[in-house]
Amino acid sequence: MNPQGSRPSAQTHGSSQDASPPGGAFSLRLVAWEVTRTCNLSCIHCRAAAVDKPYENELTTEECRRILDDIASFAKPIIILTGGEPLLRPDIFELASYGNSLGLRMTMAPNGTLVTREAARKMVEVGIQRISISIDGATAQSHDAFRRVPGAFEGAMRGIRNSREAGLPFQINTTITAQNIHELESIQKLAVDLGAAAHHIFLLVPTGRGKNLEEQAINAEQYEKTLHWFYEQRDQVPLQLKATCAPHYYRILRQRARRDGRRVDMATFGLDAMTRGCLGGTGFCFVSHVGQVQPCGYLEVDCGNVREQSFREIWEASPVFLKLRDYKALEGKCGRCEYVRVCGGCRARAFEATGNYMAEEPLCLYQPRGASPGGP
Repeated sequence: MNPQGSRPSAQTHGSSQDASPPGGAFSLRLVAWEVTRTCNLSCIHCRAAAVDKPYENELTTEECRRILDDIASFAKPIIILTGGEPLLRPDIFELASYGNSLGLRMTMAPNGTLVTREAARKMVEVGIQRISISIDGATAQSHDAFRRVPGAFEGAMRGIRNSREAGLPFQINTTITAQNIHELESIQKLAVDLGAAAHHIFLLVPTGRGKNLEEQAINAEQYEKTLHWFYEQRDQVPLQLKATCAPHYYRILRQRARRDGRRVDMATFGLDAMTRGCLGGTGFCFVSHVGQVQPCGYLEVDCGNVREQSFREIWEASPVFLKLRDYKALEGKCGRCEYVRVCGGCRARAFEATGNYMAEEPLCLYQPRGASPGGP
């Protein structure tokens, strides 16, 4: 989730070198924080395979406050309070308020079913800037089949209505599989009709329960076609559009912009920042419910634990992060690609396919021109 911010966009041309982040080569922009793994749903694609039960050894309130202090001491990223279901954590509003007081941009990713009127008002009060609610089917039948809980769709719709009434901006997230790809256009229309600020699409990464969905993963040709369709929606719908776990989109943005003679609007600081494809370990990281830091939630590679090291030390010195920041170390065609700086391939998909997170992206049709890393 990249909720919208108020900072201006930076306009750039379609070069593969236009993703250099401001304020340093690898500024921390986003932290997805699994504040709890407990969840009231049982989604078929869940990377955490979360269930509705208590999980042992979750970070305490004091530990969470210390992590927020550490992050705020050197960066002001977007913090995504996620789960599991973040609203099932008793101190969630305290944590959101504390992060907001430190100048961090606090957002939340609930599933919508627990977003009551009171919860929506409280989120506004404690400074939540936007929430994301996942809608993976255009109807109750298809969404509930994805979520594996009857009534999940109506619960999400109710949560969206409550958010809208409270003046809490929300976006719709959609994980695309072979099961729902034919509904994508209808889901986007639903997002418009509901008054969403944005629609973010996610390409399935087969981790957690998602490993059981490998036959539902779309192939490389469908992937490419879907991302071209998504690009074409930029002028068709009043939504901010962002593709996640789909780094190829940033190549396509530049290819299409160059072909169409257009400029690419790239918001470098905003909560809908369009900067680079795979940000794992370079501008983004994930913190688990027990304090393990990873490049992202889908790439389960241990980079350190905030109970043993400071968050800053992990971010700045983890050998995994340092390797991910060396684009020349990428292997296969990703390492040769002229779009390496704006795409980079999905490191989690590479890891699941090969056991090597520096291997080439397995779902990419593009054949590099053979330029050395750094740009065409």
